[in-house]
Amino acid sequence: MRLLVIGTGSIGERHLRVFQQLDRCDAIAFCETHPARRAEIAARYGIPEAFAFPDLDSALAKGAYDLAVVATPAPTHLAIGTRLAELGVHQLMEKPLSLSLDGVEDYARLVAEKGIVVAVGYVHRAHPAVAAIRREIASGRFGKPVNVSISTGQAFAQIRPAYREVYFAKPELGGGAINDMITHMYNVGDWLAGPIRRLVTDAAHQVLEGVTVEDTVHTLTRHENGAMGSYTLNLYQHPNEVLMTVVCERGTLRADYARLRWSWMDEPNGTWHHEPVEVPDRDEIYRVQNAAFLDAVDGSGEVLCSLDDAIRTLHVNLASHRSATEAGWQDIPS
Repeated sequence: MRLLVIGTGSIGERHLRVFQQLDRCDAIAFCETHPARRAEIAARYGIPEAFAFPDLDSALAKGAYDLAVVATPAPTHLAIGTRLAELGVHQLMEKPLSLSLDGVEDYARLVAEKGIVVAVGYVHRAHPAVAAIRREIASGRFGKPVNVSISTGQAFAQIRPAYREVYFAKPELGGGAINDMITHMYNVGDWLAGPIRRLVTDAAHQVLEGVTVEDTVHTLTRHENGAMGSYTLNLYQHPNEVLMTVVCERGTLRADYARLRWSWMDEPNGTWHHEPVEVPDRDEIYRVQNAAFLDAVDGSGEVLCSLDDAIRTLHVNLASHRSATEAGWQDIPS
């Protein structure tokens, strides 16, 4: 299989590196508009000059590809995805799918007509603690979810020191904490507790220097099966944490990234049972996600986040923005 990585910012570079590590593609090429960055990536990963392109036109003119990673700014995703779909290219598209609903139905229709695989990069589904909770919920052991609480935060300025100069600072490119960060948590909540059907969001810029986009988000949700949810995120706290708690009819499940474990309690006032998980480095969950994409292309598995799931999350993102602006509950279509 021949793979084309489109865009080699931090996330595109990670995808390129991970696909090299998986060693399941016959050739890997990439597109990067900035000459210095293009040379840097080619040298770092041993990509021949003939496979390092300045743009998508050049890459497509030189050959055909079976797979592509779309790691460009969110407003360009659907246009690039549509072009690739017309050529029958399977796609791993970074999140969010888009910043509006314009063109989404046409893209989904084309993908179905062409019979191609599309995965969307909501990578937290690949975290082993989240996957364990998902398996337990699906087993029915704990009953249906009735309440989900997801809290996350990090010292964003230290983790991504270039945040002022990249898309994050620009809402029109998909910046801000809703489109860039808490969207991951909305997507996980959808996966664990069922589709979000109503929400109310409070969001604001509180601390991050040099930007005006929101760095703090609080959202309350109602899910399709009646579950209630609470999602909070900030980008300035000192600890780097993700804590997910799903209260079910007959027990409570928890994923704790910082402690590398998932836990359950199945008796009132009982004892927590902890199971460790292995996440040896930040690439690990991408390896899991990207391997699932390759399996789906091979016909031996399924993607972790489908196009339909990502479209639902896009609706949630848009409703969250509307709510933050209008200060009220928003309905999300079925």
